[in-house]
Amino acid sequence: TRTQAIFKIQNEITNAFKEFFYKKGFLDMQPPCIISSSSEGGTELFSVRYFEKNAYLAQSPQLYKQMIACSMEKTFMITPVWRAEKHNTTRHINEIRQMDIEVAFANQEVAMKYLEESVKYIISEVIKKCKDELELLNVKLKVPKSKYLSYDETVKLLKMRSGEDLSPEDERKLEKKFPDTIVFVHSWPLSLKPFYIMPKSLSKNEKLSEGFDAIYKGIEICSGGQRIHIPGLLTERLKANGLDPKNFKSYIDSFRYGAPSHSGWSLGLERMTQIICGLDNIKEATMFPRDRDRLTP
Repeated sequence: TRTQAIFKIQNEITNAFKEFFYKKGFLDMQPPCIISSSSEGGTELFSVRYFEKNAYLAQSPQLYKQMIACSMEKTFMITPVWRAEKHNTTRHINEIRQMDIEVAFANQEVAMKYLEESVKYIISEVIKKCKDELELLNVKLKVPKSKYLSYDETVKLLKMRSGEDLSPEDERKLEKKFPDTIVFVHSWPLSLKPFYIMPKSLSKNEKLSEGFDAIYKGIEICSGGQRIHIPGLLTERLKANGLDPKNFKSYIDSFRYGAPSHSGWSLGLERMTQIICGLDNIKEATMFPRDRDRLTP
């Protein structure tokens, strides 16, 4: 059936993801899913009673995978995350699985290369091992090409206003210009990236970051980049984003004893499944979707 085909393909996506990174010498890690403060800043969180304390469901393994990068050079993880955003779109749900990596001694270029190679590997494995399923879903899949553009080049190309995020329409325009291509938009303005993304340089008035997004088939599949590993700069960036460094003490402290530079990204499993299977709605790529109204089955 259609449903079986979708989840057989999803299974191959996670399988190929793990296979690719095991071959590259990565270790599989398990971050906690209950956390004490926001890991992204700004995103709505689901709160949980944790004995006498207030806790939250993790909206990302971000802070933990960075802490791990201080002692383990190459790690990946597939983990559930929750976003308490009242979305009602075809590409958002409130509980998703994220496929994440973090690599020490790496900048945004290294992270983008890993993403490019792993996505190409995943898609080639799906083509090879899920022929019948792709046929049943009437999907003609090709291993994508890749294109690298800086944020400024993208602004010129799409005639956008500088300093703005890519709209869904902008993402679709990139797909029209570069069909069957993973488009990497890198070197974003700092103001459009989370507090933990490294500035391009350490100069006080640096406006650009070491952060990137990847667009495939007109949808953002991934964002990532180089992280800040310098405690003073991290404290500064937290304040600049209206966050209190006191809430991030153990995270900041983990970089106090000679942390390496590190970078990484996260890729949504359901969104990747939606794109590969050509589905109209991400809920079709989720066995038991959790959205604004749905808490059962």
